[in-house]
Formats: sequence, C-alpha cells, structure tokens
Amino acid sequence: MATTRALDAKPAPKPDQPADAARQVPRRRPRAWRWADIGEFAGSAASALLLTWLIFDRLLPFRIQGVAFVVGWYVLTLPVYWLVVRDGHGPVAAKDRLATVLIASGAALALSPIFLVVGYVTVRGLAVVDFGFLTETMELTGPLSEATDGGLLHSLVGTLEQLGIATLIAVPLGVLTAVYLSEIAGPLARPTRLVADAMTALPSIVAGLFIYSLVVIRTGWGFSGFAGSLALTILMLPTVTIAAEQVLRVVPGSLREAALALGSPYWRSVLLVVLPTARAGLATAVILGMARVVGETAPVLLTVGGTNILNTNPFSDYQDNIPLFVFNQIRSSKQTFVDRAWGGALLLLILVLVLFVLARLAGGAGPGGRSRRRKGTAK
Repeated sequence: MATTRALDAKPAPKPDQPADAARQVPRRRPRAWRWADIGEFAGSAASALLLTWLIFDRLLPFRIQGVAFVVGWYVLTLPVYWLVVRDGHGPVAAKDRLATVLIASGAALALSPIFLVVGYVTVRGLAVVDFGFLTETMELTGPLSEATDGGLLHSLVGTLEQLGIATLIAVPLGVLTAVYLSEIAGPLARPTRLVADAMTALPSIVAGLFIYSLVVIRTGWGFSGFAGSLALTILMLPTVTIAAEQVLRVVPGSLREAALALGSPYWRSVLLVVLPTARAGLATAVILGMARVVGETAPVLLTVGGTNILNTNPFSDYQDNIPLFVFNQIRSSKQTFVDRAWGGALLLLILVLVLFVLARLAGGAGPGGRSRRRKGTAK
C-alpha cells in the first residue's frame, strides 16, 4: 500500500527551481495586450457609455451634450475598467492597465491637433488637386474661372529650385561648422555656437529684409528665385549646424582613436570615419533644415516677387513658390481662390513627406553600417 502511494505521488520540485517553473505558470509581459484585454476595455467603455447616458439624459435636470458628454464618458470609463481588471487579474494588473490607458490618452490628445490639421487640409485640398492642377499655371486664369482651372506648376518649379539652391549652400556650410564645433573646438567655437543658437530664433522676415536690402536693392539684382534662396539659406543654416553638431557628438570616441591608432591623419579620420558613422543623423539634420524653410512666406515675399507664369531660371526676374502662391490666393475674397490655396497647402504637405522619405532612404544605414546599394556592389 505504501509502495502504491509512493508511485502515485507527484515528484517534488527541485530546490533550485523557481516556483513558477514548478507550477508551469506562463509569464506574461505587462506591455502585451491580448484580445481578452481589448474585450475588457471595450466592454468597460460600452458600460461607461450607457452609464453616462443614464446620468446625463435621465438623472440630471438639464441635458448636457457635446464635449462634456465625451469627457464624462472618459472619466467614468477609467473606474469601470479598473474594477473589471482588478476583479479578474488583481490590483497590480489593474494599476498597470489604468496607467497604460492614461498614457495612451495623453499621447492621443497631444497628437490630435496634428491629425486634425493634416486631415482638414487633405479634405479641402483633394477637392481641387488633379492632374491639371500640377501641369498648368495661372497665366490664363481669371477672376471668374473655376477653382479647378489653372494650377501651380510655376510655383512647384520655383519651390524645388529655391529649396535645392538653399540646401546646396546651407548643408555644406552647416556641416563644416558643426565639424569645427565638435571636432576642432578652436578659439572661435564658443562665439560661433552662440551666434548659431541666436540665429535659430531669428524671425524669418528679418532674413527677408536683409536679403532685400543687400541683394535686391543695393546690388540691383531685383526680385529673383536666387534672392529667395539666399534668404532661406540664412534660416536653414543654424538649424543644420546645431543638429549636425549634436549628431557628431554622439559618435563614439573609440572610433576616432582607432582611426588615429592606424596612422590616419585627423582630417582623414573625420572624413572617412566620423561623418559616415553619423550619416543617418546628418540626413535628419538636413530634414530639419528643409522643414524649417520650406513653408516660409515672409522671406520669399520680399525677395522672390511672385508671378503667374512659368519661370525656370532662378537667376532671372520674378519667380514664384508654393507658400507665396497660397498667400496670394488666400488674400482674395472669392471662394475659388481660397480653394486653390487649400490645394497648394496640400501639395506643400506632400512635398515635405517626399523629402522626408528621400532623406531617410539616403541615411538608412545604421551607425557604421553600409547602405543596400554598397552591400550589393560589394557582393
């Protein structure tokens, strides 16, 4: 009898095994949400919605609707969800889920203005943007024309040319300045950094006035796309410099020491080791510089001049760009002009997105890594 009981008895867990391993209890990650968790939250939200309707519509002596109803629904959802999770999983899990909901709600509230702006611009702009809007100009468009008549081809060409020239001027100067501040740290490093920090807060109209008085009037050059590019360069340069300096500071010092230990000159180690390692971060710095200037209206208003015809030469008189096109269209009291302005704003958003994707592809390799094109060449 004793032998049978000994055979039927379960083996005792080893002393070095934890309790969870002995009971075979699967561990659960707090950040992982299962379908059951989503169902609990949905059920809690539905229960809170019915409770909110009962309080606001039946119990209160006056009816409250709109934002107050949504806020009341959200406030009641939190304790209901906490009670549901606490009853099923314990107080620790209930606190974790409640904190997750509060953090997610804060993030959604912070991002909601961005989504609202992008969504509203997209809805208003899609009513005007078509193939003709991208391939036509405003040369033959009059005050009585429809909103779908004409386009901003002349503004799109001017924006690409002016932004390209400003990038070609600002990016090399900004990266060289960042290398001087981060790698050389000479006697002029402190005043240079001070000037760069001060220029980030420079009003855009001041840059436009400076180029207007120095280039447009003093030199007799007149309004041109190149003058607008110079004004955009002034605004783009400090952003690229500061961002590039912060990126170069993140590069590990061991890479510099290894290059110097192999007998490489310091300038060669910076050129072939430090800058390629920070390639992705430098591309991000260029993105920040482009985003700083691509939507500026005041500088180009004082330097470009604006026109309704296509001018592909940025060094000739008068050119246009998309922010200036939007500004000129929105000034009119006619609804057709206002609709064209929303179309220009939508294209400006799309242009920023395209530039962002191209820059990320250019700097897609990680620190010290190689891009896909170089990997394919090496094979």
